[in-house]
Amino acid sequence: MDTMHYFLGIDTGGTFTDAVLLDDNKKVIAAAKSLTTRFDLAVGIGGALDKLPQAALDRVALVSLSTTLTTNSVVEGKGSPVCVLLAGYDAAQIKASGMVELLGSDAIVSLPGGHDAGGNAITPLDEEASKAAILKHAPRVSAFAISASFAVRNPQHELQLREWVTELTDKPVTCGHELASSLGAPRRAMTVALNARMITHVKALIDSVKRTLHTRKIDAPLMIVKGDGTLINAASALARPVGTVLSGPAASVIGACALSGVANAIVADMGGTTTDIAVVRNGRPELSVDGALIGDWRPMVEAVKVYSIGLGGDSEVRFLGGKGLAIGPRRVVPISLLAHEHPEVLPVLERQQNESPHGSQIRFALRLHSDEALISRLPDDELRAWERLAKGPVDLERSNIEDRALSRALARLERKGLAIYSGFTPSDAAHVLGMATHWSQAAATLAARVWARQMRYMYGLGTWTLGDAVAPSRQVVDLVLSTICQKLIEAGLNDAGQMNEDRASNMAALLTQMALQGRSPTGNQTRDQAASASAQSSSVFSLQFAPDMPLVAVGAPASSYYPAVAEALGMQLRVPPFAEVANAVGAVLGEVSQRIHITVTQPVRGTFRVYTKGGPKDFAGVDAAIAHAKELAAAEATQNALSAGADSITIAFSQTDNTVNNDIDGNMFFEAIVTATASGAPLTKVRASVGALLG
Repeated sequence: MDTMHYFLGIDTGGTFTDAVLLDDNKKVIAAAKSLTTRFDLAVGIGGALDKLPQAALDRVALVSLSTTLTTNSVVEGKGSPVCVLLAGYDAAQIKASGMVELLGSDAIVSLPGGHDAGGNAITPLDEEASKAAILKHAPRVSAFAISASFAVRNPQHELQLREWVTELTDKPVTCGHELASSLGAPRRAMTVALNARMITHVKALIDSVKRTLHTRKIDAPLMIVKGDGTLINAASALARPVGTVLSGPAASVIGACALSGVANAIVADMGGTTTDIAVVRNGRPELSVDGALIGDWRPMVEAVKVYSIGLGGDSEVRFLGGKGLAIGPRRVVPISLLAHEHPEVLPVLERQQNESPHGSQIRFALRLHSDEALISRLPDDELRAWERLAKGPVDLERSNIEDRALSRALARLERKGLAIYSGFTPSDAAHVLGMATHWSQAAATLAARVWARQMRYMYGLGTWTLGDAVAPSRQVVDLVLSTICQKLIEAGLNDAGQMNEDRASNMAALLTQMALQGRSPTGNQTRDQAASASAQSSSVFSLQFAPDMPLVAVGAPASSYYPAVAEALGMQLRVPPFAEVANAVGAVLGEVSQRIHITVTQPVRGTFRVYTKGGPKDFAGVDAAIAHAKELAAAEATQNALSAGADSITIAFSQTDNTVNNDIDGNMFFEAIVTATASGAPLTKVRASVGALLG
């Protein structure tokens, strides 16, 4: 009798949804890809599952999901409308948090309250003002976020505000102390605000997966990859969706190591919206305890240390002032994909290649995703535009001539994240050059001609022959490759621990030029590039990047771009089998792990204070304080791990001490951070069934 059970991994990205089946030995037996359908994610997920063997799907014991949708929303600055309640914040802290730029000032409510560094209340909460703010914003937002000053030392004001939100509304609400244990009120506030913005995105994804699994009679626990590569169940992900930021990159790194069999490597994953780079040693990526940099933001979440940049196959190629060509970070629909799904746009492109260039050419608007909170707030003109998009893509060139009001409404929908534009992308350039063939090459060629005319006659950029699609496409691909090279070097500089991101970026640009030595990464040199290479051939510098570490490239475009990148930098390249679905593979290889940090300080000599959720608690001796902190941390970590879907639990402790040893005072204790980590394998359908039988 066949007793084999299978593990189903799903990755929902900005462009593709991937699905893989692994056997009991965690070997890939089948893989499939389908286009992500942002307006209804279930369609794309179902499309991928339908390509897998049904007999194996009937024996799935665990489903695990990774996604780049939360990462993309941070990079692109998109999200659902939220209200942030801040207790005890001053104007300088609010400005430093960046929330005004992220959300707008109308979304931020400043209230009296908060605590000091010792956990003592500064000002009592104003119940009347707090409840009035909650009732005012509730009909207009999808979620609430709460942050109070020094809530990690005493969370009582955050908990009280949450109680009022729950009492007065049915909207989800998250507190800052639940997400981050570090001091730094502005970043903690930004983190909880990002968390609130993501709730509707993650809920839509989880609901889509559950609906798809139910339709196909797949009854197994559903797990989701966190940004640190560990797993949580769906309920935990809905409570803390910010933890899934970098879910896709984390799963990708784990999958890349498993598929390649390499323990020490530089992993690069290029998707539709971002490129993610991580340095891996001993088979595991390093964790960023200070929070990973994602686009322009650094939320307080423990995550794999990756460099996530807005460069992907669907990134818009655009003119950037004196810098010339730039790629990203805005994601658009590649023209080749648009025509693949909507062939009716081809005659429009054919006409545009012979017209005078202007900015609305090769620009169509499409629905991106549905957000009930946002749609309910749309004015009449935007609601009309939203309903028009239900019929298919809108040609902006024509709407600018025939219905300017529609064009303006579509622009506002795009800024709100409900609609998306088409544009010329690296994916289109790759189709022109024959590096990719899965979408419409004819549309990509037409778009390249129109785009080249725009760049030349609107911005004075480029010397390409009129009607030539190949030369401008090659320049775009070269720019992609040189950008990847620079980011790899930048990641290496920062990994060495000698430079922050800004300094590493500046130095990497210079080192990239020297490493490439005037060569076009694709090997297609112009006369000037060849002359430059000849002039530098006798340089006193000979640069080689990561000579002892291979480059493991994964993601759909890996085989298209990374051979040239590896050759340019003199690196060994490994593109493992199933590299195009590495995220989905990594999604089912993690374990459940929950970490709890508790701080112990010595506010006055001889008094040792433990900061608990119930408020500060003082002890006369440091050993008693540390023991109490360990007891609390272990209990909370264990409960969190069980709630997150772990089977059996093991506990590990670590401790970071801040002490000074001198001749006068001896060993002087200032602070300790006690960490309890509860870990365990995810509970599978088989284990759950056995547990039920045993009672």
